[in-house]
Amino acid sequence: MRLIPAAAAAFMLAAATPAVARSFTWSFAADILTLDPHSSNNTFTNAFLDNVFESLVRHNPRLELEPSLAMRWEVVSPTVWRFHLREGVRFHGGETFGAEDVVFSWQRLNTPGALARGVLGGVIKEVRQTGPLTVEIETQRPFPILLNALTQMHILDSGWAAANNATAATNLSQREEGAATRTPNGTGPFRIRSREVEGPTVLVPFEAWWDRPQHNLTQVTFQPIRNAATRTAALLGGQIDALVELPIQDIPRVEANAGLQVVQGPELRTIYLGFDHHRDELAYSDVRGRNPLKDIRVRRAIYQAIDVEALRRSVMRNNSWIAGTMASPFLSGAPDDINTRTFPFDPEASRRLLAEAGYPDGFSIGLACPNDRYVYDERLCIAISGMLQRVGIRIIPQFETLNVWSRRINALDVSMFMLGHAGLPLADSYSTLSEVLRTRTDRTAGLNVGRWSNAEFDALVDRVAEEGDETRRRALIREALLVEKREVAHVPLHQQPVVWAARRNIELAQSPDNRLRLRHVRVN
Repeated sequence: MRLIPAAAAAFMLAAATPAVARSFTWSFAADILTLDPHSSNNTFTNAFLDNVFESLVRHNPRLELEPSLAMRWEVVSPTVWRFHLREGVRFHGGETFGAEDVVFSWQRLNTPGALARGVLGGVIKEVRQTGPLTVEIETQRPFPILLNALTQMHILDSGWAAANNATAATNLSQREEGAATRTPNGTGPFRIRSREVEGPTVLVPFEAWWDRPQHNLTQVTFQPIRNAATRTAALLGGQIDALVELPIQDIPRVEANAGLQVVQGPELRTIYLGFDHHRDELAYSDVRGRNPLKDIRVRRAIYQAIDVEALRRSVMRNNSWIAGTMASPFLSGAPDDINTRTFPFDPEASRRLLAEAGYPDGFSIGLACPNDRYVYDERLCIAISGMLQRVGIRIIPQFETLNVWSRRINALDVSMFMLGHAGLPLADSYSTLSEVLRTRTDRTAGLNVGRWSNAEFDALVDRVAEEGDETRRRALIREALLVEKREVAHVPLHQQPVVWAARRNIELAQSPDNRLRLRHVRVN
């Protein structure tokens, strides 16, 4: 996996010098969904649990892969990897880590409530123990980025799970509770001391952790604060030490405080507009008997009606990076040379294209947009609505809270929509290609909400998945992204910023994946 470019790495804070150990309180806009390591595929929840549980390999803040519970590995054949596990690792409950725990964790990931299996379920065929500290992982097909996927295979102790009736993942959708949701037993640098839903979750360092701590924390308190203004006020008032989602409009207030700092850089996430490519008649439009979005001229008209420079300047306050493709240039494998806009901003061209497509007077269409999920999401959709209105496309606003918008997205109840994808947890372009862009089935491309389908693109993605030569793999990724660009299947807008804030005496290691790795936090 390549290093993150200097533009992304530059905003990481410098390594800390030894300091007196301290407590640390931080906040985010949402609570964690569960403490069960296999029950959720929620990005923030998984990131939080990375501090409690570990996998065979891990990402560092530069998104480089490094050994974790596996010390080393080798590729035995194109579909078989052998992992040599770390000796002397203990779980929080004192149990000894071994190969049987890796096999068990894979089996648990295949129980009905295990949403976390999504990134692994279609790839891994078998996990088998070949010795007390060796396992072999066999894949369904050659899969050169298996290590990236394994960063999300959190390991749970098999004996503890059997003794606590936790051999199956708890079902989050049915609000199941169990030992894994109350007293999770990982090997990570921190263990859970107490948990209160929508209240504080307290962690303390795991004194028997196998790795050398880089943090100096004695206690960590996570406090969700959903309201952005309240969250910022808590930082300014000293109730919390750091937050990992500072509204852009609050940057000047924080920077004006001599005791605080803003840490900022580009996120992997690409914000884009998507279209319903599937229905013969749109669910939300005044066009009857046909779907105007199936016409590339209409999609191009929408593309050229949107002034992304104006969005960056006026809405994002110059805190975004304009996107030319659906894969962020900060993702591994992403080609830099095609990260340019396909067509220029040109409202006259948009009107001409609409007329050619049979819509000289335009049409109305629903735009599904969250108002509390992405940076300035609702403001972006309002601005885009005005731009489209000027060329004759009248927006039916469907600007909704995250919960309502998520249900609409999951039900595919959309005509046009805003969505964002960060290529996680793989931190690789393949994640965007396979999860967002390839043809949606019951088992694949769950984030292809518009159900775009292109056989040429799918064939290229299949080749990317198995190509072990990095040069050829990058060429295939480039070719696939060019197919999507040519079809104007989506309208990429920008990569949004990662904006954190903290007291000035706190050192954080920010990363483009927007994960707070507590093992790198120091309070001076």
